[in-house]
Amino acid sequence: MIRDDQRVKHPGYVTDIITDLSLDWLKQRDTNKPFMLLCWQKAPHRIWEPALRDLDFDHDRIYGQPDSLFDDYSGRGLAEHDQNMTIAKTMRLNEDSKLTAPKDLTPEQKKIWDDYYVPRNEAFVKKNLTGNALVEWKYNRYMHDYLGCIKGVDDNVGRLLKYLDHTGLATDTIVIYSSDQGFFLGEHGWFDKRWIFQESARTPLLIRWPAVIPAGSVNKDLVCNLDFAETFLQAAGQPTPDRMQGRSLIRLLQGTTPADWRTAFYYHYYEYPGEHHVRPHYGIITDRYTLAHFYAPDVDYWELFDRIKDPGEMHSVFGNPAYADVQTNLLQEVFRQRKELKEPDKDDPKAFGRNKKRIKGNTHGG
Repeated sequence: MIRDDQRVKHPGYVTDIITDLSLDWLKQRDTNKPFMLLCWQKAPHRIWEPALRDLDFDHDRIYGQPDSLFDDYSGRGLAEHDQNMTIAKTMRLNEDSKLTAPKDLTPEQKKIWDDYYVPRNEAFVKKNLTGNALVEWKYNRYMHDYLGCIKGVDDNVGRLLKYLDHTGLATDTIVIYSSDQGFFLGEHGWFDKRWIFQESARTPLLIRWPAVIPAGSVNKDLVCNLDFAETFLQAAGQPTPDRMQGRSLIRLLQGTTPADWRTAFYYHYYEYPGEHHVRPHYGIITDRYTLAHFYAPDVDYWELFDRIKDPGEMHSVFGNPAYADVQTNLLQEVFRQRKELKEPDKDDPKAFGRNKKRIKGNTHGG
């Protein structure tokens, strides 16, 4: 960790350590003052190393596969075909699929690690899998490791909630559980994120505020991370600066949706060629449709998906006469939002990824 510009090494599992430090801060804070704590976990990111205690959490479960695990991207453009984030080609057997152990384990930790992974890896090697069978094995190992990491996060969120309960803070503390993006778990054959598509763009959002939100309430309005800061400010009785682009969620949390609440969410991805070679694109997401424009450096095409009829976003209907009115309205909305958000007509080259050349082979994107 970095504390006051100094590197400090903590033994243990990082998800536990982050929570330990968060709880230490809560216990040492000035109890006469309000507080705000951000407890951010990295566990779901590559390379997905579960806690040693959780290695056998799923008892060798075989996970169901998404329908699009072997997507061939037919009917879609070059961006989907030419990327570097597939389980088949990009996911590495050694680090990603745990054929090699992490380098920084203590002898005691490595024994526990090897006791779990080595016999399973030996059985895998003996099978000499290729083609789709190899992809299916990698997918199942990925799901084990990813969900093992998520279990560690869940357990540690529980530790924080338990502290709030036991200290009497739960009744007047707002707790927000969210993420910076979604993640592909085999959909379209991918892992990672970056795309406007649902698995990447959707994030978890759970809020507990006993004084305001009835337990078990569900709201389906379109919200985004930009709304969090405004929500915090209003909850604290502070004004919102005009330069901020989100909106407070408090009226939604109180059970009322403002008449002018957003009906379309704007998305823009730049980081190309960078990790995973996903081309820049922008677009909007509504409660039913996804409209995307892939525009650089060597593409220029639109795609439109009807997520009620095509929840996997597999078949673009852009240009389909049956969607002419929908397409026109969505195009008007995306350009309206670009103008409102002061998007430049031409991107600044500095907005794009770090790498000058296309990445070849495997990458280390998180």
